[in-house]
Amino acid sequence: MNRYKKLATVAVLLTSMAAFAYAAEPIASDAVAMSKAKITLTQAIATAEQNANGKALSAEFKHKRGKSLYEVDVASGGKVMEVKIDADLGTVLSSTEEKKEHDKD
Repeated sequence: MNRYKKLATVAVLLTSMAAFAYAAEPIASDAVAMSKAKITLTQAIATAEQNANGKALSAEFKHKRGKSLYEVDVASGGKVMEVKIDADLGTVLSSTEEKKEHDKD
């Protein structure tokens, strides 16, 4: 009976390790992509603040389908603008007003 418990424990550990490795893979690929970006996060924030004429609230790096960009939320005149910046060129890809989220609590 002890032998089966050990085998079950090993199986659970191996499964957990595989799941953790799979979950960590996108984070690692984002880190590599961000390190290759020609525009820094600081530069992207400055560009977004200038474009939306406001102050940055948050910023994040995204890498999908071989394209890298920064999404910066900027507070401007009572609105929140989402500004997308190309991480290689530093150009503004889009600037849209975010819709207000209503809490249902």
